[in-house]
Amino acid sequence: MRQKPVEQDKFERRHNFNAVEENLTAEQVKLEASRCLNCKNPQCVKGCPVNIKIPDFIKAVKEDKLDEAGKIIRQTSMLPSVCGRVCPQERQCEGKCVLGIKSEAVAIGALERYVGDNTNPVETDIIPSGKKVAIVGSGCAGITAAADLRKAGHDVTIFEALHKFGGVLRYGIPPFRLPRKFLDREINSLIKMGVKFEKNVIVGKSITLQQLKDDGFDAIFLCSGAGLPKMMNIPGENLNGVFSANEFLTRVNLMQANDESTATPLRVGKSVAVIGGGNVAMDAARTAVRVGFETVYIVYRRTETELPARLEEIRHAKEEGVQFLFLRAPKQIYDKDGYVSGMQFEIMELGEPDDSGRRSPVGTGEFIDLDVDTVIVALGTGPNPILQKSAKNDGIEFETDRKGYFTVDEETRETSIPHIYAGGDVAPVGESNAINAMGAGKKAAKAINEYLQSK
Repeated sequence: MRQKPVEQDKFERRHNFNAVEENLTAEQVKLEASRCLNCKNPQCVKGCPVNIKIPDFIKAVKEDKLDEAGKIIRQTSMLPSVCGRVCPQERQCEGKCVLGIKSEAVAIGALERYVGDNTNPVETDIIPSGKKVAIVGSGCAGITAAADLRKAGHDVTIFEALHKFGGVLRYGIPPFRLPRKFLDREINSLIKMGVKFEKNVIVGKSITLQQLKDDGFDAIFLCSGAGLPKMMNIPGENLNGVFSANEFLTRVNLMQANDESTATPLRVGKSVAVIGGGNVAMDAARTAVRVGFETVYIVYRRTETELPARLEEIRHAKEEGVQFLFLRAPKQIYDKDGYVSGMQFEIMELGEPDDSGRRSPVGTGEFIDLDVDTVIVALGTGPNPILQKSAKNDGIEFETDRKGYFTVDEETRETSIPHIYAGGDVAPVGESNAINAMGAGKKAAKAINEYLQSK
């Protein structure tokens, strides 16, 4: 039987940002590891975007060789404590586990998290190559690429726009899902390796790509994330009390805006509607519960079956009192003295499947009002055009797709400009998540290293 972690009481956790789940106990870890069949053709590895040798590390766990398990994981991933918590294992490694066909898949994520939390990276001898690489962004893709490139001997500098490192792992994912001590530990391990970090640097504003090249960087990896929120484009969207999920989560996670003593405290109302159904919507809703909103709604235009968020996130949100309203599409936000006073939704029904395979919502012509004083829009993000515009001023013109994402070679992640690479949410492949961004970082690092060795 699959081992389950102990969870913080659902009523208590509504009032704190502490981790919802504890690690499995040592005894549970041994029991869970013993469930692995050690397949000759492990599909779980194929389901992992960075191809962690999953059966090998689980075998080491089973044999009480925890440090060996840590070494195996860190051959391909420098973020086991992070990925074990935030990756959608049910759609990747665990989703491919053959045990899951007739029973429950091995809890690969829980085992990875346990190993990551209880082992340390092994120091390696680094032979300087004399080559310099600039990485723009300190999220999953940047951290992963930095680790691989530093191991290869290159001088690596990560430039971060904000005042703390970690990218979306810090400003987007709440600490009740990813405790900061584990994120800080992963970043500190890179610093010990000799990776340099520069904060409060907006590449495209503080410094240009041309200046980086002039400063002697032999290659550049762009992984600054997609920070431009997608809004609803409905009347009332500019009212006070309307937030993008990015702004709301950043203000709470990074700036502690839920604390009234901070310089920019959050105005907490009585009721909030979170528009969207993905993991970011769940994070925003569960954060809204913790900062003090009395009633929190998640409003989604399809049914619960089509929700794209992880099942675990949906379950946790329900346990914490979030109310789900389905088949409702936002039409307008009501105004009272410049502030949100309610919302109007159209009742929807499901029609034919769209390009994603999910049935498309179709309006019925019926409308309903919802009494809320705050709205959080969690409909996704697009690429911030600062980099492209700044580069164009210097005569560097990137090829982008119709949505503004960098066009890259699928295997090398090289952009249309030689020796400038891109990955993560600025050049997404598949689902936008931590492990896919890491996969892009590894591909870019491999290509950059090959180029630098041949230079």
